[in-house]
Amino acid sequence: MFRRVYARSLIVIGACALAIISAACGSSTPAAGAGGGRGGRGRGDGAAAPVVTAKVSSKDVPVDLAAIGNVEAYASISVRSQVTGVLQELSIHEGDLVKQGQLLFTIDRRPFQAALASAEANLVRDHALLAQAEAQLARDASNAEYQQMSAERQMQLNQRGIISKDVAEQTRAQADATAATVKADRASIESARAQLVAQQGAVDAAKVSLDYTTIRSAIDGQSGNLGVKVGSLVTANQTELTTVARVQPVLVTFTVPAIHLGTIKGHMASGKLPVTATPQDAAAQPAPGVLSFVDNAVDMTTDTIKLKATFDNPDRRLWPGQFARVSLRLTTLDNATVVPSQAVQTGQDGQYVFVVKDDQTVEQRSVTVGQRVEDDTVVQKGLKPGETVVTEGQLRLEPGSRVTTDLSGRGAGGRGRGGRGGARGDSGQGRGRQ
Repeated sequence: MFRRVYARSLIVIGACALAIISAACGSSTPAAGAGGGRGGRGRGDGAAAPVVTAKVSSKDVPVDLAAIGNVEAYASISVRSQVTGVLQELSIHEGDLVKQGQLLFTIDRRPFQAALASAEANLVRDHALLAQAEAQLARDASNAEYQQMSAERQMQLNQRGIISKDVAEQTRAQADATAATVKADRASIESARAQLVAQQGAVDAAKVSLDYTTIRSAIDGQSGNLGVKVGSLVTANQTELTTVARVQPVLVTFTVPAIHLGTIKGHMASGKLPVTATPQDAAAQPAPGVLSFVDNAVDMTTDTIKLKATFDNPDRRLWPGQFARVSLRLTTLDNATVVPSQAVQTGQDGQYVFVVKDDQTVEQRSVTVGQRVEDDTVVQKGLKPGETVVTEGQLRLEPGSRVTTDLSGRGAGGRGRGGRGGARGDSGQGRGRQ
């Protein structure tokens, strides 16, 4: 019994002690938060909130469309032999810069030289045959003319009764046979002339085949990988010897949303649109170019339009197959109102900025923004050049808050950031709303 009474006494004493400690802690809370004030936005002690500000300015702002493009060679050819033969000589190395008409490869010429000599000999023979046929025609034509005159005389003698009719008819038959021979000679001449033309074509073909044994570059450019070695058998129109790509100038192909097509076409009517391409490498430097091609159809699967820009590429900064960041300049906004992009905030009612008034209080003002260029944003409506806006510290502010741009005392009197109010440590700063 005594033990039970003793235990209950201890429980009662402990409860009383806890109640006293709780009361003491509750009474000390206001003192601990005396310097804290209201949490969230603002400063409970009424001091001005430190912020960073900037002036609203007016300047010319370019309107650009950004995209990712692919660099393409302005022209690219596959170098192949047009005759079959053994590769005899290489006149370039892999990666060489070549000029149009420069010798690249040489095929063994001997078989083609022999074929040309044979064709030329046949051409001489055909010339001789034609001359022979023409001489035969001249002889037979003269004989036919004599036979014709003789037949006419014999016919006259027959009519006078001097010679018989059989002799006159025999003479006429000989004249007709000679005339037929003349016709045959003329046909032979036409055949010889046709054969001569065909043989002249064979000679020309042999000359062309001989010319094909020296392979030259069709364009200015840079050679690629060599697919053959000296002594290799090259098959006509099949074996790829190398490729030559023209890298000065080059093309950059990119796509933009089709919604911009009307704007692009409208600005193109005023002249060529400038384009810059920045290759994705360690030493990326933008290269200037102009828009040179707009595709004739919108890609229905992606709702984009394909564009191409031409770049002179004098230093060969852009390389075929490379990706590049592309910026297409549509126009330039003259005297546009701009603010630092961090000054523009987004709320439930849209975008707004805090404007610092002459009495060092802030006004929350709705704005209509436009193009964003690097670190600046164009404000189409809501601000005027010369006004001051808050660029850092907006989370401490609410309409009518007092601000200061002197940041030398930040931390001495306490600071709050979006939902943190009052002082901290010895100055009594606390977290949360009071």
